[in-house]
Amino acid sequence: MAAGAAIALPSVPAAASTVSPYEQRILEAASRESGRTQAQLWRTDIVGIADFAQPSWKPRLHFANLENGTVRSFLLAHGKGSDPEHDGWLKTFSNVHGSEATSRGAYLTCEWYKGKYGTSIRLVGLDTDNSHALERAIVMHPAWYVDATMISKWGKIGRSEGCFAMAPEDFNEALLHLSGGRLLFADRIGEA
Repeated sequence: MAAGAAIALPSVPAAASTVSPYEQRILEAASRESGRTQAQLWRTDIVGIADFAQPSWKPRLHFANLENGTVRSFLLAHGKGSDPEHDGWLKTFSNVHGSEATSRGAYLTCEWYKGKYGTSIRLVGLDTDNSHALERAIVMHPAWYVDATMISKWGKIGRSEGCFAMAPEDFNEALLHLSGGRLLFADRIGEA
């Protein structure tokens, strides 16, 4: 072979991405917020992203796995004070005691405890928009009103008192994959 001759390599097709453009936005938000709050987190492998730009009848709690680039999604309730008309859309965030509203911002997931709804995950607000989460008892918990049967009957799921409520059959996923010092971030992410 002459010096400097190019060797033709077989072309390898690029692997098709299984992540949708929306899921890519979720992963980007998870990476950004994890980087911003990293000094306060104990684990940074999985980040919970609550996208309240989505209505309650759509899965809007996303577990973004930053190690393997996957996203798993679940139904999630918002607070009564955030949706007074109970139409399934979060209108406002609040950090005020007694508002029964959802707060936006970064939360540190802490230990499990037994509460009104059974095993729950304590949350500590890391931003000024959710700094009263611990005093307001804003937690992650299972709730009967977060269920696909509610959607088929009413067109939406029920509302919490500001907590991040999941379907009971899905809540073990939060216990196993989101608790113990990981990040839960809540805001309006949106598909556009």
